[in-house]
Amino acid sequence: MLLWVSSLNPIYAQDHPSKENKGPDSLKTHALKEVILTTSKREFKLESPMPVQILSGKQLEKLNSLSVADAVRYFSGVQLKDYGGIGGLKTINVRSLGSAHTAVFYDGMSVGNAQNGQVDLGKYSLDNIETIELYNGQKSTIFQPARGFFSSNTLFLKTKIPEFSGSKKANIKAAIKAGSFGLFNPSVLYQQKLSSSISLTASTEWLTADGKYKYRYQKKDGYDTTAVRQNGDITALRSELNLYAKLKSGEASLKAYYYDSERGLPGAILANRYNYYQRQWDRNFFVHGSFQNSFSKKYELLANVKFSRDYSRYIDPDYKTTEGALDNKYYQNEFYASVVNQYTIKEWWKISLATDFSINTLDANLYRFPYPTRYSYLGALSTEMHWKRLDIQANLLGAYVDEQVKYYQQGDSQHVFCPVLSSSFQPFDTKNFRIRAFYKESFRMPTFNDLYYTFIGNSSLRPEFTTQYDFGTTYIIEPKKFLQSASFQADVYYNRVKDKIVAMPSSNLFRWTMMNLGLVDIKGLELNTNFVFKLPEQIFLDLGLSYTYQKAIDVTPKGTTYGDQIPYTPENSGTVTSSINWKNWQMNYSFIYTGERYSQKANIPVNYVKPWYTSDMAVIWDGKFLKQSIKIGAEVNNLFNQYYDVVLNFPMPGRNYRINLSIKL
Repeated sequence: MLLWVSSLNPIYAQDHPSKENKGPDSLKTHALKEVILTTSKREFKLESPMPVQILSGKQLEKLNSLSVADAVRYFSGVQLKDYGGIGGLKTINVRSLGSAHTAVFYDGMSVGNAQNGQVDLGKYSLDNIETIELYNGQKSTIFQPARGFFSSNTLFLKTKIPEFSGSKKANIKAAIKAGSFGLFNPSVLYQQKLSSSISLTASTEWLTADGKYKYRYQKKDGYDTTAVRQNGDITALRSELNLYAKLKSGEASLKAYYYDSERGLPGAILANRYNYYQRQWDRNFFVHGSFQNSFSKKYELLANVKFSRDYSRYIDPDYKTTEGALDNKYYQNEFYASVVNQYTIKEWWKISLATDFSINTLDANLYRFPYPTRYSYLGALSTEMHWKRLDIQANLLGAYVDEQVKYYQQGDSQHVFCPVLSSSFQPFDTKNFRIRAFYKESFRMPTFNDLYYTFIGNSSLRPEFTTQYDFGTTYIIEPKKFLQSASFQADVYYNRVKDKIVAMPSSNLFRWTMMNLGLVDIKGLELNTNFVFKLPEQIFLDLGLSYTYQKAIDVTPKGTTYGDQIPYTPENSGTVTSSINWKNWQMNYSFIYTGERYSQKANIPVNYVKPWYTSDMAVIWDGKFLKQSIKIGAEVNNLFNQYYDVVLNFPMPGRNYRINLSIKL
């Protein structure tokens, strides 16, 4: 509890030493580039010119979340596409720009998918995650790989770094989760101190669930029945090995990651069809090395190298080919290398040059598959100027993508240049209030499926371009006797997506064609607040609120849906998160609301999707038993048993339960 209370106090950067301040301690002060203001729920980087939302440490533990996908639902401006159940695909869409416009980074290294542009966040467990950060635009530092600058939004996942108290050289954490739908989820985390500067972390997790849950199926002016979701089972194994080394003027790390799963794909509930038999297998492996060092007071270097291999197999017994049931296999390889050089010209002025190179290949057992290879060269020239009240960043991004194919089609190449400008300003003497603004141009390449998928692909597709404008503010109230802390963050934004890639039917409904047709305007408002109260008897109440208003309109010239809200974008959405802490006990309650939406481009009654909301509650005891640290929790999710769809005709679970037990040795 004492550690939790201490996190409530904001931390402020010291001023730069000046001629007017030459006291004996002034030579020992260090200027912090970012001020992170922490409450028990949310953190705000006050000086960040880019809007950022952070969940870390105990904040994550207070959410009834099994995976990263469950946790990011609480960020404002986010739509999580969830196809139902524990094993269903879960992708993130930020500010209605589309899933392919959000880059996911795992310990500083991007997790990509050149095949379909989707990153399934359900694959990433929270068991070993320390921090989740969501940036609109890009991470607010110029010392990062070039890939970090190129996406419209970035999601950063950071694993826990080992910490050893006293003379202790090993930490072990064993945990088990069990609950509804046959959920059984044991995990083990082992940390070993190899020397004063080197440590090792190994973690493994096994997840199994039958995915059978009740849902309600209704038809207007017709029947109303309750059925059980079928073919939603999953079995998955995740293993990680991390090696950390502290250098004299930097750090190095090596990570190996492996994920292996088999799952059923339950399918859409349409035309009285309840049972599906499609299966999917995934095997993902990557190894990633990182080296960061300060060679002098002015020069820093960051180098990354990564190799990944992804295998997926999809079987559809209902779709017959000349060789029998459809059985598609994909093999995707990536080699990636990055070098970042940063030089400090003056105490207030830094520049950096980041260069990335990657090779992506895709093999498949599909008819007339072209076997593409993509060579990507990315560069980012950046500068940052930091004064006491003003922070300015500017980036010039350049990309050259060379596409080569082995058969049937001709490859293509793309040259792209994009500028970015952002700033943060403290208008008053108080350090607790900042305003910020940014302008950013970015793009996303068509995926391999967009370009080359049999009967659908179009090798002449152009990249999707996005233009983003944002103006926002962050304000922190100093802690008081009753009100420990209060934080406010607000942003208004405007996005435009040009050359949006859409699928258009041809004369044969089985053969669709990908085309650059779409133009979308997105206007929005995001509000985030957090309050921490100290009540009598050492009871602490934490209350977090977020609200998002979005108007995302199709403005494609001469389009049939001109002026309509784009699919699955609610105008209104919001979350409430709260917790009460007393001694070793904690009770959490969270609420998510998503307003009415449309499942297709046309805003007509047949495409209307009702609003939905869920309430989750948990009670946790965290203390010692027989001198061992033990945590026990009980959760109730979808407390009021609401039947709803995140994606139309993919029903979500009703009321369900989980119990958690973890022991630290």
